[in-house]
Amino acid sequence: MTAFFDTNVLVYGFLDLEVMAGGGVISAQVLNEFTNVARNKRGRPWPDIEAAIAVIGDQFDEIVPLTQEIHAAAMILARDHQFAFFDALIVAAAISAGCETLYSQDMHHGAGFGGLTIINPFR
Repeated sequence: MTAFFDTNVLVYGFLDLEVMAGGGVISAQVLNEFTNVARNKRGRPWPDIEAAIAVIGDQFDEIVPLTQEIHAAAMILARDHQFAFFDALIVAAAISAGCETLYSQDMHHGAGFGGLTIINPFR
């Protein structure tokens, strides 16, 4: 099973790396959001953020880039399923990467999109 991790799972689960121990996939968007939260909401210094990003980069098998195709798929998901656009980008990236599970605290637990199921690991 290939899992994709949303930003909130990294932010809340970073101190408990067991959540991410099996590896998986994230996107460049997740790295961007993690950096933004760490810096602007948590007030972390840049060296701490850089160290965290290095750990995250080592933990995951793939980091999916944001492409025009993912963007277009996200627009359709947002339109058809009333997703916030940035959540739709996460779902579209997970689908693009062929993931079966998307770990997210923010999205509807148990929702499915094709072969992708959203799971809240903190439930």
